[in-house]
Amino acid sequence: MATESSAPLRVLSGIQPTGRFHWGNYFGAIRQYIELQSAGDAYYFIADLHALTTVREPARLRALVHDAAVDLVALGLDPDRATLFVQSDVPEVTELTWLLMTVTPMGLLERCHAYKDKKTRGVAADAGLFTYPVLMSADILAYDATVVPVGEDQVQHIEVCRDLAGTFNHLYGDVFILPRPRLVEAGARVPGTDGQKMSKSYDNTLDVFEDPAAQKKKIMRITTDSRPMDQPKDPLGDHLFDLFALVATDEEREAMADLYRRGGFGYGEVKKALVEAAARFFAGARARRAELERDPARIEAILAAGAARARAQAGAVLDRARRACGLARGASTAPPTAPRGHAAAQPGRTGPGATR
Repeated sequence: MATESSAPLRVLSGIQPTGRFHWGNYFGAIRQYIELQSAGDAYYFIADLHALTTVREPARLRALVHDAAVDLVALGLDPDRATLFVQSDVPEVTELTWLLMTVTPMGLLERCHAYKDKKTRGVAADAGLFTYPVLMSADILAYDATVVPVGEDQVQHIEVCRDLAGTFNHLYGDVFILPRPRLVEAGARVPGTDGQKMSKSYDNTLDVFEDPAAQKKKIMRITTDSRPMDQPKDPLGDHLFDLFALVATDEEREAMADLYRRGGFGYGEVKKALVEAAARFFAGARARRAELERDPARIEAILAAGAARARAQAGAVLDRARRACGLARGASTAPPTAPRGHAAAQPGRTGPGATR
C-alpha cells in the first residue's frame, strides 16, 4: 500500500458562512484554496451544518451561504478545477458522522479545545459543539482527502480525525484514508484593526467586499503607537505595516519599509497608502463579484454540479464504511478497502492513542 507521502494529492477544506469574509479569511485560508486547486483534486465546501451552532436565523443562513459561494468564485476559486458545494447538500456525511460517533471516546471530545474553552468560560455548550470534531472528521474522510489546509488552532481536529479513522480501520479494515494537515504559512496570521488577530469575535475586521468608503473609515481609525513622527521605526511587527504588506506590490512594500526605518512620516500617510493598495488588490474580485450577482442562476448551477460530484465520492466512501461494519445486508463479505494509491491506516498508527 502507498505511503501517505506518496498518495495522490486530494485537498479538502470547509469554511463556515457565519459572516462576510474578511482579510483574515482570505489571506489565512481562501488564498491557499485557490493555490491548491491546481496542485491536485480539490474539494471545498460551505459548512452550513457547522454554522447551525451559531446562526439561528434561517433566512440569514441561506443568504450567508449564497454570499459565501459568490465570494469564493469571485476571489478565484474555479469550479472547473475544484469541486465547490454546500455541506448539507451531501447527506451521506451525516450518516458517516454517526458511524464515527460509535467509535468516538467521550474523553477525546472533552479534551477538544473549542468545547473546553466554552466550559472554562462558563458558557453553555450544546451537543453540536461537543460533537463538532466528529462531523468535521466525516467531512474529511468522506472525500478520501489526503491533505487538509488548516491554521494551528485546527490541527487538533485533524488529529482527532486521524484517531477516529485509525480506530475504525483497526476494527473493520482499511476503510478510511488518514489525512494530514497542511499548515497555512506563517504570514497568514492577519492582524486586525486593533493589532490583535483579525476576527469577527473582536470586531476588528476589514471585510473583503465591504463598501470602499466604509472600509476607508475603518482603515483611517486603525490604532497606532504614539512615537514621534521623526523617530525611525521598525516595520516588522507593526500591524499597520503588516496590513499594507498583504496588499502592496513588492516594490511598494520595500519602499514603505524604508520609510519606516528613516522616520519623518505620519501614520496617516501609511493609512492612505493602505486604502489605495487594498482597492487595487481586490479590484478584479470586486468586478467579478458584481458580474456574478447579476446572474444568481450561475452560482446555483455551480453548487448543484459540485454537490453531484461530492455525493458520488461521499457515497462510495459511505458504502465502504457501511459494508465494513455490517450494515449493508446482502453485500459482498469481502473486506472493503480504501482506493489504491491512497494511504489508509498504517502499522503502529491505529486506535485513539495513535502517535502522530
